[in-house]
Amino acid sequence: MRRHDEYEVEQPYVVIERRSAGVGSFLIGLALGAGLALLLAPASGEETRQAVRRRARRVGRVARNAAEELSGSVGDRYEEAKRRVEETIEAARHALELKRRQAGEAIRAGREAAQQARLDLEARIAETKAAYRAGADTARATRRTTATAGDDQQDETDRDPNAE
Repeated sequence: MRRHDEYEVEQPYVVIERRSAGVGSFLIGLALGAGLALLLAPASGEETRQAVRRRARRVGRVARNAAEELSGSVGDRYEEAKRRVEETIEAARHALELKRRQAGEAIRAGREAAQQARLDLEARIAETKAAYRAGADTARATRRTTATAGDDQQDETDRDPNAE
């Protein structure tokens, strides 16, 4: 029987660290490099210190200027964004107020139209009722007149035996 180890071929592998060296390691390396440069520099200690001070001041000024520019740029962008947001909010408020007024006007017009339609309908109903009553009264009067005339003819027929 063969063992599993006999078939296993060594493969290259990669180790992935969970934590990277990060900025701290970079700064430590930077400090070590600067220290070694000072030690191995051909100039005297005093000259080197003055050169380092000058460069440090220059780097400080450049850093300050960059920070001020960045701060000003960020501040300007913030103010511009704030202004745009305020304009957008104001435009939305204006549009909302306009829509509210339009809706209120539409509701008022709808109520007026409904009231007018109701009044028109009530007037038509009243006219129809009046016409119906007038027609019914005319029909009754006609029946009465016809009935009365028929009674008169009946009375004459009863009196005259030769009629018919």
